[in-house]
Amino acid sequence: MPNTEAPSARLGQKGMQREEAVRVALVTPWQGPAGMFGLSCRMCSELAVSEINLAEGLLGRALELHHVDGGADPATVAGDVDHLIRVGKVDAVVGWHISAVRRALAPRIAAEVPYIYTALYEGGERTPGVLLTGETPTNQLGPALEWMRTELGVRRWAIVGDDYIWPRASAAVATQWARAHDVPIVDEVFVPLGTHDFRPALRTLARSSADGVLLLLVGEDAVHFNRAFASAGLDYRQTRLSTLMDESMLLASGPPATRSLYSAAAYFEDLATADAMEFAGRYAGQFGTAAPVPSSLGESCYEGMNLYAQLVRDAGSVRRQNVLAASDRVRFGGARGEVTLRGSHVVQDVYIARAQDVHFEVIARLSSGVREA
Repeated sequence: MPNTEAPSARLGQKGMQREEAVRVALVTPWQGPAGMFGLSCRMCSELAVSEINLAEGLLGRALELHHVDGGADPATVAGDVDHLIRVGKVDAVVGWHISAVRRALAPRIAAEVPYIYTALYEGGERTPGVLLTGETPTNQLGPALEWMRTELGVRRWAIVGDDYIWPRASAAVATQWARAHDVPIVDEVFVPLGTHDFRPALRTLARSSADGVLLLLVGEDAVHFNRAFASAGLDYRQTRLSTLMDESMLLASGPPATRSLYSAAAYFEDLATADAMEFAGRYAGQFGTAAPVPSSLGESCYEGMNLYAQLVRDAGSVRRQNVLAASDRVRFGGARGEVTLRGSHVVQDVYIARAQDVHFEVIARLSSGVREA
């Protein structure tokens, strides 16, 4: 690794050092069911880098991104990132990718560099060196199920999810909540990641007594499900709730496929807070009004980059031990407002929204400042 504290003899614009930039591996999906999120993730990250560098960078050094495809096989992703670290090409890792990739990455890299994981996930990550900015079932899924019960009267659930870590663990949390609240889960269907044909799942739902369907599907899988669900007329019988449904997925699903569809997240494009609206304005100013919507997933990468930047500023260093030492007191601002990091997890508000064609209408705040258990 380069000597990250050594001054450079040459300075760039606004005093930033041209040499020895601070380099971050940005791990986002370029392929697979989550590949549809990749462009938004990269653009939001580039916006954060642009803003950080306009503010004289990090410790007077430019911030640069090294893009890595997080949609490849998890072992391949972990090997690629591990190689970048071993040859001294990156100082930190930030990104949105599925939990299977995080599980492969964390044991190989978190002891070497800070690893900021921005995706919503199933909870429970405790690997030293991993910092998490996404929602967890503690402050997202449980409160959303409660809201659906009290506000919409949804009292019998079916679960449809992809068959890997996050959906399975989230379904277990939903089952625990359901038992505690005397709300039966009457059906569970898990499909391989990358499924396009949901006819068997739809047959199960058509026979089901459930009045709500909890969707734990990623990206294009959810898009194909939404279209098939509506084509079967089930959107008139059953209300859908997802904890991974953003504006890009609504747009891909199409207006006819988004009836009675709800989502819970810490950020929506139409969130009417000053911080969210200012972020939307800066994003449009950087990329134009025709750019892909930032979405909650892309915006999470903006949060992750800003968290890393604040940690480096607070630590006065990019060395892993110094950055992590600053993490127990860090506060930073972004589109989600000012947030704090506690026990390696970001504390943040979570909202519920109803799909209106290809946009979300934010209805209520579900939770505020709930710490990951």
